[in-house]
Amino acid sequence: MSEGFQFQYPWVLALLALLPVYALLVGSAGKLSALRFPGAEIARAAGVTARAAAGRLLLFLRLLTVALLIIALAGPRFASNRTETHVSGVDIMLVLDLSWSMMALDMGKPSERVSRFDIASSVMEDFIRRRPNDRIGLIVFSAVPYLVSPLTLNHDWLVQGLNRLHVGIIRELGTAIGDGAAAATKRLKDAKDSKSRIIILLTDGDNNKGEIDPVPAAQLAAALGAKIYTIGIGIEEPCQLPAFEPATGKLRLDPNGNVIPTIALQPANYSVLEKMAALSHGRFYRATNRWELQNIYDEIDHLERTEVKLRRFTTYTPLFQWPLLVSLGLFGLELMLANTRMRRVP
Repeated sequence: MSEGFQFQYPWVLALLALLPVYALLVGSAGKLSALRFPGAEIARAAGVTARAAAGRLLLFLRLLTVALLIIALAGPRFASNRTETHVSGVDIMLVLDLSWSMMALDMGKPSERVSRFDIASSVMEDFIRRRPNDRIGLIVFSAVPYLVSPLTLNHDWLVQGLNRLHVGIIRELGTAIGDGAAAATKRLKDAKDSKSRIIILLTDGDNNKGEIDPVPAAQLAAALGAKIYTIGIGIEEPCQLPAFEPATGKLRLDPNGNVIPTIALQPANYSVLEKMAALSHGRFYRATNRWELQNIYDEIDHLERTEVKLRRFTTYTPLFQWPLLVSLGLFGLELMLANTRMRRVP
């Protein structure tokens, strides 16, 4: 449907073609004056002039009146196209490990100094921005979980909260996977009118802290109808934890600008993550580099699609009243002139 000015019954405008025929038929009509004149030449000249001047003006008014009536009958209107969007979104709680081991530099290129946390937060930000119609929240955890953002559609604010995070911001040391999953489940439970609920939990360690074990936390999520996608990151061999400033999350470097190694990190046992995913009808993933992690979030993005329905409709603003009012005014003017100034004398 086109947008803009249009006629509801455009075929009515074909009647306008009859107006020139009408004008030819009646253009010379009109009675000559019956008054007596002292000379035939004077009477002839006076009669022709009066008939021509009055007849042409009144005929013009009549034709214009009829033309405007035909235009009004054709239904002029203004069409405006509109689209309504109905979104049935997915409620997503992101759960991110902020334990100290997330400072390991094993997932980037050898020349890069990017930590597991740097890569994870970058990929998560991209995921958030690709789902504008979903409510997304964020919980981080180390030995205890903390809420960064409740479920929200304000993704710019959510990303700002994500970008303010760094390893070391949570002072309690450890990895409480079960508590993080349970905290996310509680937030999803409070959400209303959800199409579906999912938790995406990313960690690089074993559960060694917290009040709730991971398996009961997954059972709780399953009872709510929430799926848990678990992601274990880090290479599958020992690596060094670099020295860093817990207050800022920045690496400490020696006088030569080299990273200072500290303790050795052992690969985590991710069997518990597999159980959590299976219990909640989700999936378990492993990522050892940025590319693999990006592909995991891409797959989850395609698995959990948001339903968007578009309803297109057109509203019309009628305009027929304007040519109709003008035609009535012209018809009144014609009647007034025909019975006053341009009245014919028999």
